[in-house]
Amino acid sequence: MKKHFSSRTRLVLVLALLAAMLITIVGVVRSGTGAGESVVQTILTPFRSGAQGLVRQVERFYDYVFKYETLVAENKTLQARIVEMEEDVRSADSLQRENERLHRLLDLVEEHEDYKLSSAYIVSWDASNWKSAFTIGKGTNSGIGPGLVAITEYGQVVGLVTDAGPNWATVTTVLDSSLEISASVASTGYNGIVEGALATGSQGLLRMDYLPTDSVLRNNDQVLTTGSTVYPRGLIIGYITDADFDQTGVAKYALLRPAADLDDLEQVFIIVEYENQ
Repeated sequence: MKKHFSSRTRLVLVLALLAAMLITIVGVVRSGTGAGESVVQTILTPFRSGAQGLVRQVERFYDYVFKYETLVAENKTLQARIVEMEEDVRSADSLQRENERLHRLLDLVEEHEDYKLSSAYIVSWDASNWKSAFTIGKGTNSGIGPGLVAITEYGQVVGLVTDAGPNWATVTTVLDSSLEISASVASTGYNGIVEGALATGSQGLLRMDYLPTDSVLRNNDQVLTTGSTVYPRGLIIGYITDADFDQTGVAKYALLRPAADLDDLEQVFIIVEYENQ
């Protein structure tokens, strides 16, 4: 059976215990300095151990915080370096593509020594179901104005400059239905008019109208400019992909794949001057 002590009894027992501990300590101290030091060491050791443990925890926490901040700083430095390297790679790729275009352009210039060309980069596109145009980063200050032809380094027709400012110009591409180009089929000499087929529902293709009824048209036949006051002779417009009779049944028309890959264009060359043959 458990015995229950009153509060007064528990207080007396605690005081007795404390007194016994005090008597013991005094006796040990009286017995010699070494013993007194031993008691002090015995009492302080747990506190010292706890303090040393706390110091170690603080040191470990400090090391963690310091190393974490160092790692964060190194990570930011590495990320910045990666961005710089990616930009260097993009710049190198862009320069390589431009170098390749200029090499191909040399062949075109050697073939057409009368051409005076001005290179320009595309800065924005304005395309819809009814319109196909882009803006280049050069304009009247560079001798570029409305009525000049834009081509690729291969001599492929891209479009016509239709508007310009001091440092910009709008190029309406061959896909736009507003452009009409006198052209001929290279293999047969059949003549016709090429325009963008956006309005006919054949997006991404050109249409060549007014071809003779008895004309024989083959897929991949090359279509070239016939030459005019605007378009030099012999520029590549596109390649025949299909042919049929028009609504009158009297003439034929052909659908063409543009020679210039408009989706991948980043630089064009404006024919500023040429000799009309």
